[in-house]
Amino acid sequence: MKTTEPQIPSEAIEAYNLYIHGEIDRRSFFDRVNKVAVSAVAATAMVDALMPNYAAAQQVSPTDSRLKTEYATVPSPQGNGTIKGYLARPASAGSTKLPSILVVHENRGLNPHIEDVARRLALENFMAFAPDGLTSVGGYPGDDAKGGELFGKVDRAKMSEDLYAAAVWLKSRPDSSGKLGVTGFCFGGGIANALAVRMGADLAAAIPFYGGAPMAADVPKIKAAVLVHHGGEDARLVAAWPEYESALKAAKVTYEGHIYPGAVHGFNNDATPQRYNKAAADEAWKRTVAWFNKYVRG
Repeated sequence: MKTTEPQIPSEAIEAYNLYIHGEIDRRSFFDRVNKVAVSAVAATAMVDALMPNYAAAQQVSPTDSRLKTEYATVPSPQGNGTIKGYLARPASAGSTKLPSILVVHENRGLNPHIEDVARRLALENFMAFAPDGLTSVGGYPGDDAKGGELFGKVDRAKMSEDLYAAAVWLKSRPDSSGKLGVTGFCFGGGIANALAVRMGADLAAAIPFYGGAPMAADVPKIKAAVLVHHGGEDARLVAAWPEYESALKAAKVTYEGHIYPGAVHGFNNDATPQRYNKAAADEAWKRTVAWFNKYVRG
């Protein structure tokens, strides 16, 4: 008999978002789900449905013969010393120099979903590197809940230096064309914006997915072409977008911003099916690849 996933009330999805952003603890998350569930069994089913399922969401196998992948360690003398990450490039590229994309994770570390995103970009004929901001505390632990706990223990300033070091390393690799883009999700979206400010003309394009905007006073430092994605139900970030857009416009930054109706925070993450919005994610991905092709490959 085929089973179906439980219908998840919006209150439970919001509780999950608060939990993964560290605004409530695990017990509070469970308590909130229990309040909107009709029974303890239903609450357990809801929690299970809200948790990531990386195997089901995988689009590109780690052993895909079209790709060459490896884990690499990057020096970060101004940060935590080193940062590790996952490098993917098309196997057919040979010695061809490729445009490069840094892929920055959410606040759980380098989980299988982000590695899969890197492989998807490699299949689009980019070299992609996904660094692990948790390197200094042992790396992504194989579990998102534990990853979230570790994320809160990392020196945030040093982690920022680590991610910047990863961007510089990727751009300067001998198999890179020297043109760099960055995309990131949630925490990583904020990093994409921050790198656009910090790197100026050294960054060709930045694509933050539901990431925090930089301070308006810093926006004139941005020289990259910026493509912003937000879910229409992501109230806080949607409310903040007009100020960022005004600053981008005033600074004459090349940009586009898209708000996807009905999509929630995390809508691109197909490993979390209750947040995933396929229509929005497909359209955002299509725009992302086109943007990188235009501004990083072009």
